[in-house]
Amino acid sequence: MKPAPFEYHAPPTAREAVDLLAQLGDSAKVIAGGQSLVPVLAMRLAVFDHLIDIGRIETLRGIREADGQVWAGAGTTEAEIGQSGLICAQVPLLARATPLIGHFQIRNRGTIGGSLAHADASAEYPAVVMTLDGIVHALSPRGERTIAAGEFFTGIWSTALAPDELLTGVSFPAARSRQGFAIEELARRRGDFAVAGAAVAVELDSGDVITRASIGLFGLGPTPLRAAGAEASVTGAAARARGGEQIGRAAVADLDSVPADRHGTADYRKKVGAAMVTRAWERAVREATGE
Repeated sequence: MKPAPFEYHAPPTAREAVDLLAQLGDSAKVIAGGQSLVPVLAMRLAVFDHLIDIGRIETLRGIREADGQVWAGAGTTEAEIGQSGLICAQVPLLARATPLIGHFQIRNRGTIGGSLAHADASAEYPAVVMTLDGIVHALSPRGERTIAAGEFFTGIWSTALAPDELLTGVSFPAARSRQGFAIEELARRRGDFAVAGAAVAVELDSGDVITRASIGLFGLGPTPLRAAGAEASVTGAAARARGGEQIGRAAVADLDSVPADRHGTADYRKKVGAAMVTRAWERAVREATGE
């Protein structure tokens, strides 16, 4: 099928893109890499009278570090994220998630901002932003604002962005010593969305006591999730005090909105999720302890 007719806009600046959003209202949609939006339009699952292309806005692209934070512009492609030495060194979890996204053709066009704005609960980047307590940056006619990851994803394919707001970038805390990171997922085929997955970040003190633990879950609810109960249970304990399988079971124990579809029942997804947490936890701890 082909998309319904639309008017195409290519504003040269983020401010002009925001002005168009405010002027055109619900009849307009932002497009960046188009890897999620174009199939939806082609199948006419959604129709918009106007598309606002932000792919050529240079200020929305790039990666930089300042004041202990690493910022990635919304228009930065997933391929650029994966190839960035700064991301590999300072936000390793994001770098490790990148090869799991689709195929290289998708990563060459898809953008980090598009992935976050699309807010698919089975996608890797939203889960990483949740796990690392990332900060989303947005621009509207009212000015700039920041949104904590825990407040950004509000439901199925929905976010806290206002209709006239443009996602301009996302920032992450730079990695420190004695930290470990890992991401694991199960997909039916390489490049498919995950049946279930887990992202883990753990930080230890000099005595191998866990000072911070983050366990992100994807494919296990309407939004990316944090396993808050499991995180609290290990914080302050020795890194090896609890086995990975025990932590994996705890991470999914309280989930009550696990989806069920042709790829698996809710119980199956929970079992897969527990296994992915186990693997990611063990890998992250080994990295943090220097093993």
